[in-house]
Amino acid sequence: MSERMNDDAVAPTTIDPPDLTIVTGAAGWLGTGLVTALTGAGHAGPYHRPGAVRGLVRPDEDSRHLPEQVELVRGDVTDPDSLDDLFAGHSGTVDVIHTAGVIHPATSMDEFDEVNHRGTANVMDAAHRHGVRRVVHVSSNSPFGTNGDRTDRFGNDEPYHPYLGYGRSKMDAELAVLRAVDAGLNAVMVRPPWFYGPHQPARQTTFFTMVKNGRFPILGDGGQMRSMTYIDNLVQGIVRAELTATDPGQGWWIADAEPYTVNEIVATVGDALRAEGIEVKPNRFRLPDIAGTVAEKIDTVAQAAGRYITQFHVLGEMNKTIAVDISAARRDLGYEPQVALPEGMRNSIRWCLDQGIEL
Repeated sequence: MSERMNDDAVAPTTIDPPDLTIVTGAAGWLGTGLVTALTGAGHAGPYHRPGAVRGLVRPDEDSRHLPEQVELVRGDVTDPDSLDDLFAGHSGTVDVIHTAGVIHPATSMDEFDEVNHRGTANVMDAAHRHGVRRVVHVSSNSPFGTNGDRTDRFGNDEPYHPYLGYGRSKMDAELAVLRAVDAGLNAVMVRPPWFYGPHQPARQTTFFTMVKNGRFPILGDGGQMRSMTYIDNLVQGIVRAELTATDPGQGWWIADAEPYTVNEIVATVGDALRAEGIEVKPNRFRLPDIAGTVAEKIDTVAQAAGRYITQFHVLGEMNKTIAVDISAARRDLGYEPQVALPEGMRNSIRWCLDQGIEL
């Protein structure tokens, strides 16, 4: 990992990769990108490690897209007994990277608490019980809500102010991590906002399609600020959090150097699509700012009744700023985002085209 530090800064102290790296949620979007990087599947990149990489995959989950170098264990974070198999038959140092989680529940709002909160507590308990060297918990911006205005940036000492059901479950997950730290577990957290890149789910493909068709809803003047990061930058942040000697219980924002306006994001995606030979219609789909406020109220009422409606949830966030300050990650971890938005979006679009996905 290359270091880029200020002249008067002290380079972080790094430690060697473990003999075994366990990744929960290995078949998910982030998990797939992470285990691919750690195993060096296809090429030995900067995060390839010599030790074994073991992935937790749900019993009914498709894992055919995962690299053959990953040792697969079938289990579920909601089933504590199944987690012991992750540690079976291995000696030496063990690290756990906990990526498993639910962002948009498929069936019930209860999934938020069962997976994000209680599942995280189960993983922390198993890691502590098996003497894990270090745990990295992948959190979110949602435990901290949205920024007060467009100039505000979330810092590392931000108080919790969770945004609806997902935010509460991720806040409870962080609190479960901190309780485990108090009990003696060496665990830290990374907090990515909106990330994107290869292995993306269908909702990200829909985003590209809406921009291509000139139908992505921009609320108000489109000047809301959004922190984003390409998946490779996020993998860098996770690995640095894992392999940098820091006190347990800390958390860092992992994102690009500066946030972007919604207008910038939509324009950049349009330019990236054109650069890959795709015709893009001018985006003229604008809604008044109040559309986001109305959608948020509908979302709030629906969630209170136990219902989750993805479209209202996403639209309800579109008139808000979610922006973070990465200076602590730079200082403590030596983190430095390498892939900027234009390059990252072109990579993402090329991945879709290589998979035969129609945009």
